[in-house]
Amino acid sequence: MAWEEWEQLKAQAADRQSTHMRLNHVDGGGGTYGPYVLPASYGDLKVGHDDLAKIGKAAHSLYNQLWDKARVAVPTSDSAAGDLSKQGFALGAGLQHVSDRWEEQLKSLMDACAQISNHMHTTTKLHAGDEGYVQRQMSSIDVLDAGFDERVGAPGDKNPIYGEKSEKK
Repeated sequence: MAWEEWEQLKAQAADRQSTHMRLNHVDGGGGTYGPYVLPASYGDLKVGHDDLAKIGKAAHSLYNQLWDKARVAVPTSDSAAGDLSKQGFALGAGLQHVSDRWEEQLKSLMDACAQISNHMHTTTKLHAGDEGYVQRQMSSIDVLDAGFDERVGAPGDKNPIYGEKSEKK
């Protein structure tokens, strides 16, 4: 690639980026926390348990289908390869090689399906535990915040948790 061509491609990329997209952050319009958009409320951390479960279930289903349907030809192929080899045909050894490779690849694919299924199951459990932990932590922060903040109500009002002021001194 010539230097001039490289410079031209860089210029085109800069033009596209400046007029169409921003890759480094989301422009939140400024504010207290800078240019980033902060969540409006607690609970924005979400895990798609249903999606993870569907992926795991599909992988498990594929594993079962491979076991039931993809192995059907293996015994027949092995038998035919043996018969051809006994009769002196070189095709028998070739067919046996194909059958062996098929079984190796099938086992590899089945292992991958099992790993995906197990990983999705484990991920679902871990994320559920993490989500529960985050919810417990956030709720305890709210309770502490209510006890320490003097301005829970309108500005100037005392926190009702302390009760009414006694007139005795």
